[in-house]
Amino acid sequence: MADEIKTTAAEAPESRNFIHTFIEEDIAQGGQFEGMTVHTRFPPEPNGYLHIGHCKALTIDFGTAEKFGGLCNLRMDDTNPTKEDEEFVEAIKEDIHWLGFDWGDRFFYGSDYFEEDYRQAVGLIKKGLAYVCELSPEEFRAHRGDIGVPATSPYRDRPVEESLDLFARMRAGEFPNGSMTLRAKIDLASGNFNMRDPVIYRINHMHHHRQGDKWCIYPMYDFAHPIQDALEGITHSLCSLEFEAHRPLYNWVIEHCDLPAHPRQIEFARLGIDHTVMSKRKLRKLVEEGRVSGWDDPRMPTLCGLRRRGYTARSIRNFCDRIGVAKSANVVEYGFLEHCLREDLNETAQRVMAVLRPIKLTITNYPAGKTETVTVENNPLDPSAGTREVPFSGSLWIEADDFMAEPIPKYKRLFPGGPECRLKGAYLIKCVGYETDENGNVTEIAAEYDPDSRGGDPADGRKVKGATIHWVDAATAVDAEVRLYDNLFTDANPDAADKDFIECLNPGSLEVLTDCKVEAGLAAAADRYAESHEGGKTAPGYQFMRLGYFCLDNKDTKAGHPVFNRSVSLKDSFKK
Repeated sequence: MADEIKTTAAEAPESRNFIHTFIEEDIAQGGQFEGMTVHTRFPPEPNGYLHIGHCKALTIDFGTAEKFGGLCNLRMDDTNPTKEDEEFVEAIKEDIHWLGFDWGDRFFYGSDYFEEDYRQAVGLIKKGLAYVCELSPEEFRAHRGDIGVPATSPYRDRPVEESLDLFARMRAGEFPNGSMTLRAKIDLASGNFNMRDPVIYRINHMHHHRQGDKWCIYPMYDFAHPIQDALEGITHSLCSLEFEAHRPLYNWVIEHCDLPAHPRQIEFARLGIDHTVMSKRKLRKLVEEGRVSGWDDPRMPTLCGLRRRGYTARSIRNFCDRIGVAKSANVVEYGFLEHCLREDLNETAQRVMAVLRPIKLTITNYPAGKTETVTVENNPLDPSAGTREVPFSGSLWIEADDFMAEPIPKYKRLFPGGPECRLKGAYLIKCVGYETDENGNVTEIAAEYDPDSRGGDPADGRKVKGATIHWVDAATAVDAEVRLYDNLFTDANPDAADKDFIECLNPGSLEVLTDCKVEAGLAAAADRYAESHEGGKTAPGYQFMRLGYFCLDNKDTKAGHPVFNRSVSLKDSFKK
C-alpha cells in the first residue's frame, strides 16, 4: 500500500478493475457488444450539489468511457418534480467540467423522455404486463406480503381496456395523489421484492421545473431509467451497489418494452468517507438550518465546497483512482483525501510567508530606517518556479508561539538567553528580551541579529542550534483574514443509524483569524484575483511556510481584503 500511496497522479499506472474486465469481455469477439463503441452515462438527480461520493460515480462513468475510447452522456434524472431545481443542474455541469470531463453534445433530461415513457407503459398494459392499481399507500404496504408470503392486489386481473382507460384518465388529471398507481405485472411471489409487481407510475400534481404542468403522472426511476439507457444507445449502465437487487427489474423493463438496445447494468460499491455524511437530504438540512454557510461551505463534502477549500481537480481524481472500484461497501479515511491534496500541492504550490497569530519582533541592532530585500525560493521542489524578493527591516511580525518567556524542555525557538534562530532567507537572530502589557501578556520581542549571516549562514561557519522562523516585514505587511477548517463532525461515523448526525457536529470545525499578516506580494496577488476571477472557480493555492496549504476564498476575497482558507495542514496524519 505504501508504494501505491506514494505514486503521483502523473506516475500512476493505468487503472483496471472488474468493470473493465466485464467490458473487455463484452466488446471482444463473440461478446454481446462486439464491434460497438462503449457508451456509458452519468444520471445525477438535480436536487442538490454533487459531493465526493457522486465524484466517485462520475469518475467511473466518464473515466470508463475514456479508457475504452467511448462516449459518456450526461442525463439529469428529473423524474421527481418535488425536489429539482435548475440551479442544481448548472452546478452539476460546472463541477463535471471542473474535474476535466465533458459530455460533448450528449446532454439530456430524463423528462425529455416522458412521452416515450408513457407510450411504453401503454404498451405494457396492452400486452397484459401492467395494470392500474387502486390500493392506497397504506393498503399497498399491507398487501406486500413477506418472505414466503406472496403479495396481493385485488386489481391485478383488471381488464386491459379498463386499465388503459384509467391510465389515460390518470394522465388527464382526474384523480388525486395517491389514489392510483400503474404497476408492472411480474411476480407477486418473487423472493426479490422489487419484482413483486412494482409501481412504475404514480400520480403527483406538482409543477415540474421543465415540463411545467403538462404532466401529473410521473414514471418511477426503475422504469424510466432502463428506457432512457436503451434509447440513448448505452452499452453499460454503471451504477452503485444498492441497485443490484433492481437489476432483474431493469432487465425486465428492457426485455418487455419495445426498445432498440439492451444495455448491461453493472454495480459497484458507493464511496464512504469517515467524519462526514453524503446524504443529499442531510446536507440540505445543514444548509437550510444555517449550520453551514451554504452548499459551498469549505467544510462540506460537496465538490463546490472542496473547490472553495482549495482542493484541486487533480487531487480529487487521483483520490478516486487510487481507492479503486470495489464490489462491497467500504469506508475510506478522510485523511487519505487530504493526503492526495497535500501530495499535489507539495509539488505545485508557491511557498509564501504569512503570520496567523502575530507578535512584534524588533531587531535592536538593525540600522534605524534601513530596508532591504532578501531572496526566497518559490518552491524548493521546482527550481523552474524561481525566486522572489521579500522586504526586510528591523521591525517584523512573527508567530506568537515562536517565543516563550519560560521555555519548555527542548524548545528551540526564541526565548531570553536561548539559541540563535534563523529568520527564513534573512539573518540569524538571538532573543535579548521582551515587553509585556499590564496583564503580563507579551507584546513585543527584542532580538539582535548577526550582520554577517545574510541568507541564514554565519560567516564563521558556527552551528546554529535554533529553529528556522518565518516572518513578515511589519512596514509592508498586509492584514488578512484566515479561516482554519477542521472536520465538520467529531464522530467518525455520524451517518450511523443509531446516531443523530446533527449532534455529531464539531463546534470547533471553523476558526476565523482576522489580524493575520501576509507578504505584500501575496496581498497584491489576492487583489488581482478578486478583480478578475469568476465566482466558484479554483483559486490560487499557496503553502504558508510551516503552517499548511491555503487558498484564496473564491467567494469572500475582495480587493483590499484577502481571505484565505486552510486547505490542509502540512502534517500528514494518514497512515501509509
